[in-house]
Amino acid sequence: MEEQTHDNDPVYRADCPSRVILDQIADKWSMMVLAVLSEPRRFNAIKRRLNGVTQRVLTQTLRKLERNGMLTRRVLDGRVLGVEYALTPLGRSLQEPFAILFNWTVENISVIQECQAKYDAHEDS
Repeated sequence: MEEQTHDNDPVYRADCPSRVILDQIADKWSMMVLAVLSEPRRFNAIKRRLNGVTQRVLTQTLRKLERNGMLTRRVLDGRVLGVEYALTPLGRSLQEPFAILFNWTVENISVIQECQAKYDAHEDS
């Protein structure tokens, strides 16, 4: 039996804004940036903590998070200009759910890897 859907159900509508927001905050780099910003950090300090992220991708991720109100960007005056990023209260509110997801991943990684190996062996045969 097919499940009934309602035209006004925002969860399934293609034009629902939640889809865009979930896409933006649930990607791996956004989640990692939000974790790294437990305290305000400069761009290069963030980049050093996120092994493998390119400057371009980090810049795009930071802009996206700033646009969504998850972090603030502050230009630092001084001999050498710099930019510092910090979480907003909205961004901080994601720390707990992301920590739960991260801990779940760590706790289940061996089971997941076993499942992947079984799947791959089955696909290869």
